[in-house]
Amino acid sequence: MMTFASRFALPLAFLMASTSLSMAAECGGDLGTFLQGVKAEALAAGVPADIAEQALAGARIDEKVLARDRSQGVFKQTFLEFSQRTVSQARLDIGRQKLQQYKAVFDRAEQEFGIPSGIIAAFWAMETDFGAVQGDFSTRNALVTLAHDCRRPELFRPQLLALIEMVQHGDLDPATNTGAWAGEIGQVQMLPKDIIEFGVDGDGDGHINVKQSAPDAILTAAKFIQHLGFKRGEPWIQEVTIPDNLPFEKTGLSGPLTAGEWFALGVTPRDGNTASGNLPASLVLPQGRKGTAFLTYPNFNIYLEWNQSFIYTTSAAYFATRLMGAPPYLKGTPEQGLGDVEMKALQTKLQTRGHDVGKIDGILGSGTRVAIQKEQQRLGVPADGWATPSLLNTL
Repeated sequence: MMTFASRFALPLAFLMASTSLSMAAECGGDLGTFLQGVKAEALAAGVPADIAEQALAGARIDEKVLARDRSQGVFKQTFLEFSQRTVSQARLDIGRQKLQQYKAVFDRAEQEFGIPSGIIAAFWAMETDFGAVQGDFSTRNALVTLAHDCRRPELFRPQLLALIEMVQHGDLDPATNTGAWAGEIGQVQMLPKDIIEFGVDGDGDGHINVKQSAPDAILTAAKFIQHLGFKRGEPWIQEVTIPDNLPFEKTGLSGPLTAGEWFALGVTPRDGNTASGNLPASLVLPQGRKGTAFLTYPNFNIYLEWNQSFIYTTSAAYFATRLMGAPPYLKGTPEQGLGDVEMKALQTKLQTRGHDVGKIDGILGSGTRVAIQKEQQRLGVPADGWATPSLLNTL
């Protein structure tokens, strides 16, 4: 089951949170003193004193939140493993039921914000199983904990102040509201600042309740996705088949070609649709040239803004196409990959050769994929970015 706990990287929109108030210096120390500082800042922003007091009354440090923050789960599954688990037939069936149940709401989301229903429904499924699993961490305590902690206070203190604003609006009960360990709330797991900025009252009750109200969650997600840069009427991902003689060094998320140029090289859309040939397109091969292949278009960037994990984003984008009628992907016959220990060994070898792979973490992330491609080119083998035992042994 994919829930908030499986978000292995914070959204880019979150990572770019404002630091204008230099919050980094206002962290740590006595919790009571810290909370008084937060209250003073809320009062300066116009929050009534009784609301600020109510929002923070009884707040405490949650050691479980700190443990999660220090050891965020990371993807060590392959695309096939993860996508087959998350894009299950049961979820597809429920998703299609939800699309019918809330058809008028999804129609409004597309009309007003340009976001296809499948995209919203796929996020809804992957984040909380359509609202069934939203998290059991106290949202107030989670944000107090992370804002007080001196690792990333500039990211979380603004979210804590936004939570106080939600209390002021009557949209959140600080004593009872629960959600993800990092403070995300509701059926599509959004942070307080984003809920305030992009919240939509979808059911007309005068409040934005993304936790209990599916219409509020659906339309708020649509407005947020529009903000992330989704372009109305354009594709996001398209499954393709590929020939053996491609310039594989041009594959990957930073690929320099248009879809039409890929088509000219023999890349063939499974749905036969070549109408987007003029758009920039990256040919992504989650498990190398012998596995599933996709063209990703500029709209795919909204997935990377939502979550930085390549495996999550590709699975979510594929899920959306399934809900919109696409067939199951072709699994192909991927070459054997590497386990955790072997991947770390490969990353170490790549780093020794001067490549920037980031942290030696056993994850086949973008930096490691690019480094692999460069070494594959040097060795004269197809540069598809897939880590194999053969490559490890050769290096």
